[in-house]
Amino acid sequence: MEKAPRAGRRVNDRRAQEWIATLLRVGVIAAACIGLAGGVAHLVRHGNDVPSYASFEGEPSALRHVADVIAGAVSLKTDALAQAGLLLLIAVPILRVGVSIVAFALEKDWLYCVVTALVMGILLFSLLGGTL
Repeated sequence: MEKAPRAGRRVNDRRAQEWIATLLRVGVIAAACIGLAGGVAHLVRHGNDVPSYASFEGEPSALRHVADVIAGAVSLKTDALAQAGLLLLIAVPILRVGVSIVAFALEKDWLYCVVTALVMGILLFSLLGGTL
């Protein structure tokens, strides 16, 4: 006669859904708080600046690369904080797919694990340039 697994140790659909729900909730709230803090601080510092519409200037190079955005956010640069909030908001669904892969692997549901890994591959491919 087999022993039933302990309730606290086994991963099931309900626990996986709770993990994902917590990840989504915390991730979106954190992204909103970081982005809002950066946006408000940027407006406080630069809200009275007069924009020049005569010429277009794109994003500064410090806001075009993830590592530079993180470094700027750590040093509390306002525009980098707002950008970091957006990056975190983009990362949350990708992290959700990663948690799903782990949950399916722990459940030994290999078909869904492979399908979800393919979805992760497509997401990463499109984020990293998407060229063949």
